[in-house]
Amino acid sequence: MTLAMLQTAQAKEPAQPAIAPVEQQVSPEQGGASAEASSATPPQGGGEIVVTARRRTESVQTVPIAISVIGGETLDAQGTYNISRLTQLQPTLQFYSQNPRNTFINIRGIGAPFGLTNDGFEQGVGIYVDDVHYNRIASATLDFVDVQQIETLRGPQGTLYGKNTTAGAINITTQPPSFELEGKGEISFGNLNFKQGKGSISGPLSDTIAARLSVTSTSRRGTIFNSTTNTYIQSQDSLGIRGSVLWRAAPNLDLTFAGDFNLQDPICCAFVNGGYGPTQRLANRQYPALLGYFPGYVAPTTNPYDRVTDVDAALRARNEHGGLSARAVWDVGDRSTITSITAWRYWDWTPANDRDYTGLPIYTKVNNPTVQDQYSQEFGFNHQGAGFDFVTGLFAFLQKIRTSGIQETGPAASKSLLNPTSALSNNPAVLDNVVAINDIRLDNISLAAYGKLNLEVTDRLTLSPGLRVNYDKKQGLYDSVVTGTASNGTRQIVSAVPGSPSYNDPWTAAQRGIQASQFFEPAFSAWNLSYDVNLAYELTDNVNLYATYARAFKTGGINLNGVPADADGAPILAASTIKPEKVDHFEVGIKSQFWGRRATLNVTGFWTEIQDFQANVTNGQFGTVRGYLANAEQVRSRGIEADFSIRPSARINAYLSGAYTDASYTRFVDAPCPPELSGGTVVTGSQQPGAAGVPGALSPANCDVSGQVLPGVSEWAASWGAEGNAPGVLFGETGQLYVGYDASYRSDWSSNPSPSIYTRVDAYSLHNFRVGFRTGRFDSFVWLRNAFDQNYIDLLLAGTGGNTGLIAAQVGDPRTFGGTIKFDF
Repeated sequence: MTLAMLQTAQAKEPAQPAIAPVEQQVSPEQGGASAEASSATPPQGGGEIVVTARRRTESVQTVPIAISVIGGETLDAQGTYNISRLTQLQPTLQFYSQNPRNTFINIRGIGAPFGLTNDGFEQGVGIYVDDVHYNRIASATLDFVDVQQIETLRGPQGTLYGKNTTAGAINITTQPPSFELEGKGEISFGNLNFKQGKGSISGPLSDTIAARLSVTSTSRRGTIFNSTTNTYIQSQDSLGIRGSVLWRAAPNLDLTFAGDFNLQDPICCAFVNGGYGPTQRLANRQYPALLGYFPGYVAPTTNPYDRVTDVDAALRARNEHGGLSARAVWDVGDRSTITSITAWRYWDWTPANDRDYTGLPIYTKVNNPTVQDQYSQEFGFNHQGAGFDFVTGLFAFLQKIRTSGIQETGPAASKSLLNPTSALSNNPAVLDNVVAINDIRLDNISLAAYGKLNLEVTDRLTLSPGLRVNYDKKQGLYDSVVTGTASNGTRQIVSAVPGSPSYNDPWTAAQRGIQASQFFEPAFSAWNLSYDVNLAYELTDNVNLYATYARAFKTGGINLNGVPADADGAPILAASTIKPEKVDHFEVGIKSQFWGRRATLNVTGFWTEIQDFQANVTNGQFGTVRGYLANAEQVRSRGIEADFSIRPSARINAYLSGAYTDASYTRFVDAPCPPELSGGTVVTGSQQPGAAGVPGALSPANCDVSGQVLPGVSEWAASWGAEGNAPGVLFGETGQLYVGYDASYRSDWSSNPSPSIYTRVDAYSLHNFRVGFRTGRFDSFVWLRNAFDQNYIDLLLAGTGGNTGLIAAQVGDPRTFGGTIKFDF
C-alpha cells in the first residue's frame, strides 16, 4: 500500500500525464497566445511528470517500472470517468464487469480468476486511492471524484504496494486541499439522456487549515430495451462526494482528514441473447428444444446488436461505498519523514438479477447482498541520505464480509432444468419455489513489514532491492440451506446426505440435482515473503535502462461459493482452501527522451510465470463436475509494450501506445471444459469423449487446456491520438480553438475460462473526436465517442446451466455524442 505523497510534492504543480498530455502549463515564450490562454497545452520540452510509485517523488522517466500516468485534465477531456473507460487509454489494462460485484481487472492478462465471484480470494491488481487500499473490486466501477492523476503500474508491485499486486496496481491521487481559494465546475449533456455534473471548491479556513469539497453525478438512459417491462436497462445513475481537510499542525507536521461517499443505483444488469452454440447435452435439453416446451414464448431477438432483452426478474445493482481516512506526514529532520495512514471503509451491495437471461420464470431470484467493513493502518519511515534513500513500514489490515444470498427457482424451472423424458419435468410444482438461503462470512487479517533501498552504486547506476513479509489469516463460513416442496406437499430441506429425511423422495431428489444444502467452515493462514531487485542505469541524461526481477505472491484463499461433495454428501474440505500464487517476474526496459525532450519513447519487455495460479476449475481430482476455485499448475504472460508521445510545439501533441501479450496456461490439466465439450454423460473407465458440439455425445470430466490462451486478454492492443490547437477569439475571449482525436484497438480474445469456439470476442476499434474552445478560465467542447458506431462485445458467457447452448452477450456502448462546459475560478 502506498505511503502519502510528501507535502513538498503536493505544493508542486500537479503531475502531468505521460501519454495524451493535454494540460501542462505553457509560457507565452513557448508560443501560446497568452499564459492564461495556454493552460491546456503541453510544453515543447522539459515537461516533467512526477510520480510516487516508489514512495518518493521522482520523474516518471527515471522510475525503473513500467508505468503509465494520466492526469485529471486528460481524463476529463476524453470522458474517462471510471476505470472501465480507462482501458481505452491503457492497452494492457483489461476490465470486465457483469455488475459491480462480478468485476474483474487484469493487467497483461493476469490478476483475477475469470468467470467466478468468491468472497474468499483476492484480486491481483491493487486499487489505491490517496494511499488507501480499496480491497473490494466493486470500487473499480465507481466514478472518479476530483482526480489529480492516475498511475497504472504494470507487473508485480508486492514489495511496496502489498501482497496482492501480482499483476500490478492502480494508484489514484485526488486533488489536495489548497490554501488559495479555487474552484471548478463541469456540466455535460449528451444523447441517451446523458447528464453529468462535477464541481469542487477548495480554500483556507484559517492560516493553518485548508479544506476541499468535491461532487460528481452521472446519469444516462440504458442502452438495452427490456420488452418485458417496457423500459431501458443498463442505465447509469451515480453520485460521488469527497471532502478533505488539511491541518498544518506544526511547520513540520501535516494532518489530512478525508471522507467520501459513493453510490450507484442504476437499472442494471442483464445480458442479451448472443446466439446458440450446440453442446454435448441431449438435443431435447438444449436451448432450441427448451423454447419449444413453452409454445407461447418467443425470444425477442437472436442478434445481440438489436440491444433487446426480455428478462422477467427484478433488476437492481445498488452499489454503495464510503470511508474515512487520516494521514499524518511528520518531517522529523535529517531528511527523514514518518507517515501514518489510518482508514476505514465500507461496502454495501444490494443486487437483483435474472440469471436465466430469458423472459421465462426459470430463476426468479439469484441475489447475493453483501456488506463489508475494512480497517487499515500503515506506518512508514522514509529517509534520504547521501547516495541512498530507503523506506520501511508496517501494515495491518482487518476485513469483515457478510453475504446473505438467495436463489429461487420459478414455475418454468422443471421444464427447463429437468430431463424432458422424466414425468417430473411436466410438473411445474417440482422445482417451483426451491429456495436456497446462503449465509456467507469472511474474517480476514493481514499483517506486513516491508523495506525498499535505493543505492547509488555510481553516479549513473542505482541498485534497488526490496523485501516484504506478510502474514494472512482467513476464517470463513458457508451455510446454504435449500428447501423445496416434497411429493407429499410439505416443505423439506434438500440435503445431499444419504439417509436424511426425504432424501429418497423423487421430488427432493430432482431438487438436489439443482442445488443441495451444504455447510462448512474453511480456514487459511500462512506467512509469505516477497522480494525484488531493480537495476537502473542512466545511459545519458535522457536515456535510462532498467531491469527487474521480482518474486511476488497472491495470498491463499478459501472457497465461499460451495465445494464438491463426497459419496456421503459431505463437503470435501480439501477443496475449501486454495494455495497462494507464487510469481517469478522478469522485466527489462528503456525510457528515453529526444529532440529536445519533445519526444518520449519507452519500451518494456516482460516475462511472468505464476505457479499455483488461482483459477476456476472443474475439480477432476475429486471425481465430480462442480466448478469452484482452485489452483492451476502454471500460467505465463510475456510480451512487449511501447509508449510514444511527441510534442513538436505548443500547438500539437500526439501519442501512440501498443502492446503484444502472449498469456497462456503453461499447465492446466483439470480445467473446466468449454460449452461445446460439456453437458453430456461424463465418461468413466475406458470411455472416450465424443465430438465437440454434438448433442448426446459423452463429455470429459475436465479438460486439459495447457498451452491455450488465458481469458480476457488480446494478443495485440493499442491506443493512439492527437490534439492540435490554434489561437482564436470567441465572444470576445482570447484563447485556443482545438481538435482532438483518440482511438483504441483490441484483437480478438477469449471470454471463457477455457477457450471456446462460441465465446471468442471479435477484434474491434473505437474512435473518439472532440472540438472545442478554451481559455484559462473555461473550456467548452463537443464530443463524439465510438464515432463510427462500432458494434462490439464486452463479454460473452454460457447461459443457464452452462451447457444448454445459449450464449449470453454483454454489448458495448453504441455511438454517443454531447457537449461539455468547464469553468475555473
